Amino acid sequence: MTGWRPVLARAVHLRHDRVRDTDLLLLPERVVVLEGNAGAVLRLCDGKREVPDIVAELARLYPGAPVAEDVPEFLGRIREEGWLR
Repeated sequence: MTGWRPVLARAVHLRHDRVRDTDLLLLPERVVVLEGNAGAVLRLCDGKREVPDIVAELARLYPGAPVAEDVPEFLGRIREEGWLR
């Protein structure tokens, strides 16, 4: 995944639902409720950072969390769904 600078697909929007206090992905005709820190991960997907940069920033924000393993896997799954490019 080195060299990939993930960014949300054009039709995908990340929003925070204040009522549920959770992050959502708004897709055409679909809403995905994000769990845990998935919204924090996706906020870093700005098309400027490469995956190792995202992992490093999350490791700084969440010391001790298994971000080096979990984040690339999560981003890969989201990419397969077509929600990241």
